[in-house]
Amino acid sequence: MIPWKALSGLLLLVGSLQQQTWAKESKGHVSVVIVGATGDLARKYLWQGFFQLYGEQVSSGHSFSFYGAALSEPEKGNLAMSEILKGLACPADVAPERCALLKDQFLKLSQYRQLQTAEHYAALSAEIREQLKQEGLVEAGRLFYLSVPPFSYADIAEKINSSCRPDPEVWLRVVLEKPFGHDYESALQLSKDLKKFLKEEEMYRIDHYLGKQAVTQILPFRHENRKFLDPIWNKHHIERVEIVMKETVDAKGRTHFYNQYGVIRDVIQNHLTEILTHVAMEIPVNRSSSEEILKSKLKLFGSLQRLAKGSAVIGQYQAYNSEVTVELNKTADYISITPTFAGVAVYIENSQWDGIPFILTSGKALDERVSYARVLFRNQVFCTQNIVSVHCKPKQIIFHIGQGNLKYPAFLVSKNLFKPQLPLSGWKEVTEYTNVSLFGQPLSEYYVYTPVAQMDPYAVLISHIFQAKRDSFVSAENLLASWNFWTPLLDGISHEYPRAYPGGVDNANLLDFELQGNEVSFVHEAVVLLSPVQGGASSESFQITQGKYRTNEMVTAWAEELVSRLASDLHMAAEEAVKRSGQFHLALSGGSSPIALFQRLVLHHYTFPWKETHLWMVDERCVSLTERGSNFRNLHDNLLQHIKVPYFNIHPMPVLVNQRLCVEEDGGAESYEKEMSRLINGTSFDWVLLGVGDDGHTASLFRGCKLDVLENKLVALTESPFKPHQRMSLTFSAINKAKNIRVLVLGKGKHEMITQLSRVKDDPKKWPITGVKPSNGKLVWYIDYEALLG
Repeated sequence: MIPWKALSGLLLLVGSLQQQTWAKESKGHVSVVIVGATGDLARKYLWQGFFQLYGEQVSSGHSFSFYGAALSEPEKGNLAMSEILKGLACPADVAPERCALLKDQFLKLSQYRQLQTAEHYAALSAEIREQLKQEGLVEAGRLFYLSVPPFSYADIAEKINSSCRPDPEVWLRVVLEKPFGHDYESALQLSKDLKKFLKEEEMYRIDHYLGKQAVTQILPFRHENRKFLDPIWNKHHIERVEIVMKETVDAKGRTHFYNQYGVIRDVIQNHLTEILTHVAMEIPVNRSSSEEILKSKLKLFGSLQRLAKGSAVIGQYQAYNSEVTVELNKTADYISITPTFAGVAVYIENSQWDGIPFILTSGKALDERVSYARVLFRNQVFCTQNIVSVHCKPKQIIFHIGQGNLKYPAFLVSKNLFKPQLPLSGWKEVTEYTNVSLFGQPLSEYYVYTPVAQMDPYAVLISHIFQAKRDSFVSAENLLASWNFWTPLLDGISHEYPRAYPGGVDNANLLDFELQGNEVSFVHEAVVLLSPVQGGASSESFQITQGKYRTNEMVTAWAEELVSRLASDLHMAAEEAVKRSGQFHLALSGGSSPIALFQRLVLHHYTFPWKETHLWMVDERCVSLTERGSNFRNLHDNLLQHIKVPYFNIHPMPVLVNQRLCVEEDGGAESYEKEMSRLINGTSFDWVLLGVGDDGHTASLFRGCKLDVLENKLVALTESPFKPHQRMSLTFSAINKAKNIRVLVLGKGKHEMITQLSRVKDDPKKWPITGVKPSNGKLVWYIDYEALLG
């Protein structure tokens, strides 16, 4: 190990006079520990990034020491690290003499340590303290960069916390690399594990796209040009936003990782979603506040419309399966359905962006390597003759992140939009154009800005870690919000077979997709499809079938087809009722099952007669209607806010009366019954949609309900064995008077209950759903295959 003097590099660089000045203004000593220091990421980016940080900060008053750490024995680790450090390079604007001196001092300040046990971490901490004592330095901070697999994060965090944590007045920063989980639950668990040992402000979760120069400047660009952008950065002027990352490479050599994650988890959930937030979030008043920026991102996540299976198209390049078979030692009949391509339509439910598609696309084995965010504006100009006139051409702003025909990061603004303010320092306007076109237009038709000097994103982010610029990193709240948004889609497509594509230019138009309502679908039918696993059942193996269940009609299919059929039947019934009587009275139950129906109605049934439809509640929890647990809130979030229905046609249950929830004396149930009697002919609903709980309850009629007490009521207060215990519900008297009753049952979790119900006699006290017996109407069960067959 080479002995070092932490001040020596600084003294040699700034001279004796500056030495005296620095000694008076010392900002303290920083110890940098790269865990995984001889790995691929460290070799390519991290050591170079920390060397650049050292060059920038060496004259600022800080002193440094750098530790490369790994599991290897010192002899092997020293050799590997020395080879990496030999390849360090200075930025082009650093003079050769200064570069040689910087590099020499950096090498002297860097050493290898084996870090495997708690004793190793304790020994490192003791050495840092001893060296600080010898040099007479005050410790400013410790920075640990964990360039290791995520499964080891918690173990390392525990060792740092117990054996290598600095004193309370000294900052600690621990840098973590993605992936941070593979869905919401795993991300939540990882977050909980790390919080046992580290504070949130001590963790810096890296997404290297947040260090891309074009991405770092999106918010400043929007702020600097708000005079032009504020009037047009909204749904009235923007047609769509495209966020794209295309790769020509395949997954060969990475299939062990890639086959577990796929393109959405690998790229879209993180990189492209971060770009989306920068384009769409509200710009905080205080842009220098990391906390305010992160809060604004979190607010945007809360406005994202829930994704369904129809929100995405997926593909897989044809050679992928054979690569997986070889690299993972799979049998010849193995079929991977991991997508290597995805196109997703994301919608934001707020007044600024409502209805505007954000199209997120990424894939491997495509025709070019390029990444960008493109904001395409509506052009309201109709050109009668001179269609090449500047005001007839597309209006767009492009945040060109890298690669492609342009090669370098840039902002491009159509000249028929506005001339933007020059971005922050370090950027320049391009006035000499090469023979390059972007989206069918030559560069001369754009205002183009590019960085004066290109920087590696890891170097940018390492600098931001040092500056504690936390908005350049992923907070725990935003991470969980992102996974909460993406996990339902990932679950929905987990058994889908992706479209096969040959790769490269041979893909032609096979992966082109189009918007249909709020969903997306491939434009052309597939030429080649992956075969289902032999012996397994695919969704094509079953059609919608009809039969009998408990002596009533039953419709069964896979969940998506079943919900589609239910929506069509409901639509037909609504139109018939309106034709017959001028109105349609629909009562809807709570729970999660109706959500799929709501989404289907919103996305596919544009001619549904909502204007003539009255919406009633089958049951309600005794909570405020604005709370997440409210059935009405569920109805509002998933249906009402997406359709045009007259306000006076919406009938929530009055669970809150006189500032009290479900108090008998306040007469909420009686009030709802009177409203039904006043508006519904014979208090007979046209259609009632019910679900069934695992215990056989329906509406909020549970086992043990005093049916004799409820017999003469249409609406009553009931008790649930689940929280919140108090409920308001239609009674069997109201339900059984309906003209049509439909029971929707979805999911494998309901299989046992459905099997039991098929064998029991009518016993409403034990199995409340068996109390549903229409007086003159029709009962039909809609049960998906998973619930019916298990």
